[in-house]
Amino acid sequence: MSEQNSVHHIDDVDLTSCDREPIHQLGHVQNYGALIACSSDWNIAHISMNVGQILGIERSAGDLVGVPLRDILPEKSVHDLRSQVQMLAGPDAVARLFDFDLFEDGRPFDIAVHQSGQHVILEFEQRAAGRRVGADSQIVQGLLARIRRHGKVEDLAREAARGLKMLTGYDRVMVYRFEEDGSGTVAAEFANPGMEPFLGLRYPATDIPKQARALYKRNLLRLIEDVDGQIHPIEPRISPDGTPPDLSLAATRAVSPIHLEYLRNMGVGATLTVSILCKGELWGLFSCHHNSPRHIGFEKRMTVELFSQFFNYELNQRLASQELEEIERANQMHGRFMSRMSGGESLLDSFETFEREIAEVISFDGIAIFTDSVYRSQGRAPTAEEFSRLARFLNTAPPGEIYKTDEIVARYPQGEEFADRAAGFLALPISRKPRDYIVFFRQELAQSVNWAGDPNKAAGLSADGRSLTPRNSFASWRQIVRGKCQPWTTRELRAADALRVTLLEVVLKMSDDANAARARAAEQQELLIAELNHRVRNILNLIRGLVSQTGQEAVSVESYTRILDDRISALARAHDQLTNRNWDWVPLKALIRTELQAFESTALGAVDLTGHDIDLSPAAFSTMALVIHELMTNAVKYGALRSEGGKVAIHLAIGAEGEAHLSWQETGGPKVETPSRRGFGTTIIERSIPYEMQGKSRMWFNPGGLEVALEIPARHVAAGEAIDDTDQDENGADDIESPLSGAALVVEDNMIIAMEAVDILEDLGATRVETAGSVAIAMEVLGKDVPEFVLLDVNLGTETSAEVLKACLAQKIPVILATGYGERQEMTLAHPNVPVVAKPYTKAEIRKALAGLRRA
Repeated sequence: MSEQNSVHHIDDVDLTSCDREPIHQLGHVQNYGALIACSSDWNIAHISMNVGQILGIERSAGDLVGVPLRDILPEKSVHDLRSQVQMLAGPDAVARLFDFDLFEDGRPFDIAVHQSGQHVILEFEQRAAGRRVGADSQIVQGLLARIRRHGKVEDLAREAARGLKMLTGYDRVMVYRFEEDGSGTVAAEFANPGMEPFLGLRYPATDIPKQARALYKRNLLRLIEDVDGQIHPIEPRISPDGTPPDLSLAATRAVSPIHLEYLRNMGVGATLTVSILCKGELWGLFSCHHNSPRHIGFEKRMTVELFSQFFNYELNQRLASQELEEIERANQMHGRFMSRMSGGESLLDSFETFEREIAEVISFDGIAIFTDSVYRSQGRAPTAEEFSRLARFLNTAPPGEIYKTDEIVARYPQGEEFADRAAGFLALPISRKPRDYIVFFRQELAQSVNWAGDPNKAAGLSADGRSLTPRNSFASWRQIVRGKCQPWTTRELRAADALRVTLLEVVLKMSDDANAARARAAEQQELLIAELNHRVRNILNLIRGLVSQTGQEAVSVESYTRILDDRISALARAHDQLTNRNWDWVPLKALIRTELQAFESTALGAVDLTGHDIDLSPAAFSTMALVIHELMTNAVKYGALRSEGGKVAIHLAIGAEGEAHLSWQETGGPKVETPSRRGFGTTIIERSIPYEMQGKSRMWFNPGGLEVALEIPARHVAAGEAIDDTDQDENGADDIESPLSGAALVVEDNMIIAMEAVDILEDLGATRVETAGSVAIAMEVLGKDVPEFVLLDVNLGTETSAEVLKACLAQKIPVILATGYGERQEMTLAHPNVPVVAKPYTKAEIRKALAGLRRA
């Protein structure tokens, strides 16, 4: 019955051992094509024995091994084939030639060319005479238009199956989707009338082992034209180095005899399999079956591949849109929780409200909270005594991660105690020590699963026990599943992880308000490292991107260092503005003015900033910081601010739909020419707002001056209040040429940051700089010598530097405090006259702080 299994039982894997590498070198080709593998000097290294049959060459295939390719093909054909190899775009790229007059005698061939290790693989197929090139490609546009009408993934897959059946003419076309446990389901199907439907049938994960899935990601289309068709060996079977040629990407390669036997057992005569990729991973397969032998030409197969690539794009778009909607809902929930908790309301106090709101994004039958040794529950959930034992089990799970199961008893046998109320749960750790949890419970969902044959009998051993034999029965096999709940979906897990982070932030804030300064600093550092690790990774990825892209546009080590330092400093300035407002909305004008002040004072009067007062969301602020920085940098280095009479006009406005518009107009500078290439800075200006915020960005390289128009979506925009920045120090501390002379001390627990600080202080005139990574070492240094100046990190691992500050003040040693936290801490608040710099600090910021010390 279940011919669909034929699509997935592996044609490229030795099924006797799924841990082995895939057999890419089965050493045979199918009857419809011929294969030649050439060495690097274009001599024939391997050849299929049907070359004479396909190409019409009278010499035997075996006699051609070692012969130069030019001896059997015209010189122009060899030249064209070599040119195709030179144009291959990557390691798995395949070049294709359609309707190619290979022998210059009017006989048309379709040819595929790809590189495989030290070999160039050439595959030849005879082309039907009179077949017009591109005859099928125009059909794809019409099919795609139909697909785009649908918004749901299920409807998208169904329309794609219908379109692919029309395009290929196979008796049955299915969309096979992989589930989270590795099994697969027929998610969509179109078949000829009278054929038994397979829609909804499930396949075990073992049907497609990991080796085959890896190959499906490389070779996107596999054709079997006739399960009983003749196959032809490739000679010689091994290369001079003792290895067979790698035919992973060969379209004509024959498949495993075991796979062919599966097809015969199910009455399938021909198959076509096309990979469906999502974010580079195997999401599923298009599975096409025919009851009799069927061959579709090379060009049509490429049309099918093109269709699948467009479908992959549409599928990715739908899934990405769903993910963005889920992220937006999670962000909204985050905002509501943070707003409520900022008023001092505890999790226990808001438990009922919390339950109603979270039910909008996560489905559950019961919910429980365990915090500060207090247990509270709603709905179908364990008792307090039962949960105390479950909590001890959860404490053995990896910290800082959500834990989920749809079958409690399989993981936690004592779950039998409350199996009548819950069969699965999703646990969110919301603290570190002691462990506190929010847990969602689901009751048992007895369900039937229709498998394509008994999943426990996928294949058997032969009589001698040395090889696998395919099963002969593929009748629909129904399994009644008990003791499990509805599985937790990827969408729900994403929402749960976002909620976990939100609750961690809530707990962190409450802990900050309740604990002493030392305990609060230590716990804050631990939680930031352990629980907000994903944010750190985002920052590291951003910095890595800046490092990489800056390296591509810098012309020297000095310029690379300067440009990279400027960009990181721009982000740091934006981060300071955000943290000074507790990650609340920040005025856009303040960002522009802060960025402008980072450049020489001659530019300050040349910028005219007008228009509405606009506040930006924290999510948009860092992106805008980079954009404004690149605009300012470009204006100072190449544009209007480079010339004495140059001007920059910046105007801000709020549109009718609540969106923000920023116009940037430069005049009076050097003549502007459209650049021949886009650098990283230009790319940031043009693409970051559309990519990060789904806004708009346009640039005009007018001869009289650069003009830029930016549009920020309304969700990131709010009307702001006018700000007074007249008290800001525009001149900095550059009036002090060498603010230091003598010894200095850097107290910092991070070695890299300490080394950077030493370089800064030496550049500022310090003759000798000592470093200390702990309070004990710092006190030892102060006991031996009295430095002229101390740069003191507030938090040193698990301790604070309060003792060192007290000693410095007692000895009247000038001190500057450094902190990586955005908000002022108790130690800095207790000493308002001690200058504070925020990490990552720069030479200019240290110079400015030293100037403040001198004036004091």
